[in-house]
Amino acid sequence: MSDTSAGSAGWSSIANPTRFMALADRLVPWLSVVAAALLAIGLYMSFAAPEDFQQGITVRIMYIHVPFAWLSMMCYTLMAISALGTLVWRHPLADVALKAAAPIGAVFTALALVTGSIWGKPMWGTWWVWDARLTSVFVLFLMYLGIIALTRALDDAGRAAWAAAVITLVGFINVPIIKFSVDWWNTLHQPASVFRLDGPTIAPSLLWPLLVMAAGFTVLFFALHMTAMRTEIRRRRVTSMRRLAARNAEA
Repeated sequence: MSDTSAGSAGWSSIANPTRFMALADRLVPWLSVVAAALLAIGLYMSFAAPEDFQQGITVRIMYIHVPFAWLSMMCYTLMAISALGTLVWRHPLADVALKAAAPIGAVFTALALVTGSIWGKPMWGTWWVWDARLTSVFVLFLMYLGIIALTRALDDAGRAAWAAAVITLVGFINVPIIKFSVDWWNTLHQPASVFRLDGPTIAPSLLWPLLVMAAGFTVLFFALHMTAMRTEIRRRRVTSMRRLAARNAEA
């Protein structure tokens, strides 16, 4: 068997809901342990890191705010890929992945907005300003809420999956706007300081705790996402069984 065929077979096996749930049952406990360990180490490193010469102790908010902001965009990117899986490849779990990710992404985005406001108060003198970055992240939060409402408003699972996928793909244009807003417009946020072609501009003593915290929250996201997907699969199975039982009772 060729490598391509083997890879296709591997993806097909994961696409099977029963096999995915078995995989999730094995991975979620390990992911949870790894996430807890990384976050514990990251928090220790964050409190041990030196204060910033300009921002002082308030810079420590960065260690949770920045990962929340990164994950808010990463989660929506995963949803956009899932939307393609629904519309183009008809992947059996694509809609499940999209629906399960939306509430998690909404929470991470809300936390990014809240921690950003807490950080901004001592730095900018205000809790909120309608600059390009903040406004586009707030729009992202509203998009998450809209997708969540849509997936729950339609009784027809097929129509709900199609509509959510289309809206998710259309809304994906907001992700690069968030990313490059500090470069395109004059905002209070500083330009990118970690992922740069010429290397990070943050001192290593501040960068490493940030990266460890980001890794911990990322692993936590995947643990939560797989758990939510597993729950959604079970919910759909129960719904199907109830509808079948209702039809049999009517017959």
